[in-house]
Amino acid sequence: MNSIKIFLLLAFLSSFSISSFSQKPNITTNLDAVWKFGKMNDSLLYPAKVPGNVHKDLQRNALIENPYFGTNENEIHWVEKTDWRYLGHFEISKQIFDYKHIEIIFEGLDTYADVYINDKKILSSENMFVEYKHEIQKLINLGINKIEVIFKSPITTALPLWQKAGITYPADNDKSEEHLSVFTRKTASHYGWDWAPRFVTSGIWRQVKLFAWDDLKIVNVHITQSQLNNNSAKLKIYYNIYADRSIKTTLNIDCDKIKTFTKEIDLVKGDNNQEFEINIDSPKLWWPNGMGEQNIYTINSSLIFKGKIQDSKANKVGLRRLEVVNEKDSLGESFYLKVNGKAVFMKGANYIPSNCFPAEFSDSIYQKIFENAVKSNMNMLRVWGGGFYEDDKFYELADEKGIIIWQDFMFSCSMYPSDSEFIANILEEVEYNIKRLRNHACLALWCGNNEVNVGWENWGWQKTYHYDEATQKLMVEGYKKIFLELLPQKVQQLDSGRFYFPSSPISNWGLKSDFNIGDNHYWGVWWGKKPFESFNEFIARFMSEFGFQSFPEIKTLATFADKKDWQIDSAPMKAHQKSSIGNATIGEYMAREYKTPKNFEDFVYLSQLLQAEAMRIAFEAHRRNKPFCMGSLYWQFNDVWPAISWSGIDYFGNWKAMQYFVKKAFEPVICSAVLKNDSLRINIISDLNHPQKVKCKFTILTLDGKIIWQKTLETSLKDNANELILNDLLEKYIGKNTTNNIVLMMNLAYDSCNLVSDFLFDKVKNLQLQKPDIKIKIVENFDGYSVKLRSDVFVKNLQLESDNEGFWTDNFFDLIPSKDYEIRFITVDKSKDFSKNLKLKSVWDCLW
Repeated sequence: MNSIKIFLLLAFLSSFSISSFSQKPNITTNLDAVWKFGKMNDSLLYPAKVPGNVHKDLQRNALIENPYFGTNENEIHWVEKTDWRYLGHFEISKQIFDYKHIEIIFEGLDTYADVYINDKKILSSENMFVEYKHEIQKLINLGINKIEVIFKSPITTALPLWQKAGITYPADNDKSEEHLSVFTRKTASHYGWDWAPRFVTSGIWRQVKLFAWDDLKIVNVHITQSQLNNNSAKLKIYYNIYADRSIKTTLNIDCDKIKTFTKEIDLVKGDNNQEFEINIDSPKLWWPNGMGEQNIYTINSSLIFKGKIQDSKANKVGLRRLEVVNEKDSLGESFYLKVNGKAVFMKGANYIPSNCFPAEFSDSIYQKIFENAVKSNMNMLRVWGGGFYEDDKFYELADEKGIIIWQDFMFSCSMYPSDSEFIANILEEVEYNIKRLRNHACLALWCGNNEVNVGWENWGWQKTYHYDEATQKLMVEGYKKIFLELLPQKVQQLDSGRFYFPSSPISNWGLKSDFNIGDNHYWGVWWGKKPFESFNEFIARFMSEFGFQSFPEIKTLATFADKKDWQIDSAPMKAHQKSSIGNATIGEYMAREYKTPKNFEDFVYLSQLLQAEAMRIAFEAHRRNKPFCMGSLYWQFNDVWPAISWSGIDYFGNWKAMQYFVKKAFEPVICSAVLKNDSLRINIISDLNHPQKVKCKFTILTLDGKIIWQKTLETSLKDNANELILNDLLEKYIGKNTTNNIVLMMNLAYDSCNLVSDFLFDKVKNLQLQKPDIKIKIVENFDGYSVKLRSDVFVKNLQLESDNEGFWTDNFFDLIPSKDYEIRFITVDKSKDFSKNLKLKSVWDCLW
């Protein structure tokens, strides 16, 4: 009798459990709060923007001047030493309030913050790079609720840590005596860098969300490839699901609506790990830009109860085999990437944050970044270790555009603490970001840090900072603990199979023999003051940093300096040049290559040419030495603020001369000429992953258009080819003509491509340039204008300018005598008379 009662009771409880299981779907929504901010313990509050930060909120309320203008940076360092308070009110609807669980999610808090809901403290943050979440269902009311975030100064908070450590770490880019940046897990370049101002920010820098759920939620989805060939792809999908109670449910997996997979699962209360395997027939592979299509599959995972979706996740994956090959070989130590079995020459740049205040980012800015990368024929960006782990949108666009990502962990140019609290903090950071990014097809590798090892071994920190043996031992042991143990272990645990190496560069640039070993940051040009031609000599297996500075265009300069300050040595100009050797070094190299310019505007123009020509030499040298060298990532892709820097694209997205040279040097197929030991050498280099027939026409002519020598060549290039097609004494081709009065024109044609490039045999300052007579014809198109040009003599670096907003398809280009050119100006701005405001400038105008 008792057994019957127990059976009936269990049946009743089981029925109650099933019937009480929620059929409401989980909800995620942005926290729609009205925010104000002010100094801590100050009753005066001002309107605030979230996501945002203190500096920009102060500016928006006219409490500080534009931080980017003039020398204003120096007037607002008080902000970093102040505690701030953000107060908001938000409404909880009946729909949300009726859920059993309501979590608040802070996707980014910068950095030391205490969070209160209705005057109850719910969490504290100490890491800008992680997400914080907390259950608030029992703390909130139906209707209006109060949220308060107290930001403690990153300076006064870190100061006791420095005092306790008794060590000043070698963070030379931190523009303070104590170098407090190493103690705080936030963007290192906020403390200053040799291209960045010092704005040590605080604020709610990423979105705040509410997540409402009743009985279960998908916490994480990890997708790996266990098999991939032309016939099939086998994917393993690992789920972490949290259940409020024990329950049976259905896991449904939909792959691009092509196949649906279903699995009944039993969940226990708490964490549940589930594994699923799916097969995709005849998979379409993901390729990097320039090699094929970026095929993306969307995998939708849903938890279903009684036909209702309770929770779901959508993950986009690209199917590809991506390997980083870094191993000993007969030449030293290789470093290159293979995609789908093919070695790929990496063409790209180092990417830094696109704003000093990251909350000011938008999806449109990210979209522009990747449009520019594709336009520039790139296939890789390195996310540099002194910035931050970028927003999800960044990596989604990299997947879509075929831009492979080299991802640094956020450590750069200093040794770091290794006490237990610091280690625990970075463990949380590393785990969060690996899990967030590991499903992306674009992600090639994890690098432990930027220039920490090379700095310790070569930059003399030990002597500069007078470290004793005990301190040195402490720092080395800390380095090993973080970069040789903790990080590789976490990558192996959470992203097994992804390449990890502890520090970039692997080799230093001081010794020629080092260039045979792994990746290299070559700064012989610029910091070492070596001639541009040294780029032809110092070739690494993979060049992951090299660069040269230039000024941005006048319109950009005008955003931070009045016209009276358009002088190299004016205070605003110095404030926006953060390199210790900056403007003087540009001037020194300019004297080597050009004559003295007539005015400041010409100096700005020539600085861009100087940068562009230097980098062209480097790009082509790297490609001519394929497969010994298999990567060319220049410093730097973009700017963090309007400034004089190494960037090819300025803060406002304007292309400098260098970016047009990047585009040409990174074309899939190029001709590259160089003079070596009085011999003219010409290579044809192809990065295509298939054979290609090409037709080349080479012409040497005088600067006034007289043809001296011509040769036409048709050949079939193998895939990924690098062929030396000419190697002969120059004098055989030019006779008694002098090198300062001739130019080599190279026409390269394949498929629908017709590329024209040229090569000079002397420095620009020695050329026998003549005043050109340039014929111009302008044709208006639906998307802008076409500018047709023809010159009677050789024109060096013709710049086209317009007051209309738009984009030139080419600029700063040379004109070969009596050759027709057509350049398009893409614009929707027809507000001004284009033909009247079109301006032309060339080297002749500046120096002759």
